[in-house]
Amino acid sequence: MQLYTKTGDKGYTSLIGGEKVRKDANRVDAYGTIDELNSLIGYIVSQLEERDSSLKGELIEMQQNLFDCGTDLATPHGKGTYKVTKEMVQNLEMSIDGYADKAPEILSFVLPGGHPTASLLHMARTVVRRAERSIVSLGFEETVNQYVAVYMNRLSDYFFAVARAVNHHYSVKEILYERGGKVFHPELKKEDLS
Repeated sequence: MQLYTKTGDKGYTSLIGGEKVRKDANRVDAYGTIDELNSLIGYIVSQLEERDSSLKGELIEMQQNLFDCGTDLATPHGKGTYKVTKEMVQNLEMSIDGYADKAPEILSFVLPGGHPTASLLHMARTVVRRAERSIVSLGFEETVNQYVAVYMNRLSDYFFAVARAVNHHYSVKEILYERGGKVFHPELKKEDLS
């Protein structure tokens, strides 16, 4: 298998369907940032201990989903069938709810950090946010699969919830942001926020 194609030397790359675009186009930036995120998740998986096998399996499945997200973003509207679905978003939301129940309630922002795994998960959360911003920019220019943007939005919540659960599991005290007011309101129910 030859890894180099010699087609990208002039600053262009091909999308699914053959259309050539500049390598600095918003579309390429969006799926490139997802690739960066996927690599970071691979590193996190490599650092997990055997007792974290369920989280490891979940993150590997997420890497598959991120390839689907990247594929959808590399597919111009009308050039193929999208892979990311509403059901994928719903499954992610169920995971978020499960992890959120594993950590104590908070009212303030949490400073990223704590256990080394939690710190890496917070890093992944910030890369997700950057990917989401790129997808939003692309969405204002071109039609994209709406579920990719929704999935990425929920994914940052997922990493936040998992990082908190990891800190709680390892009895690592989270450091709260002291200079802000309440940002989480436990008296509000989920249905009040929708």
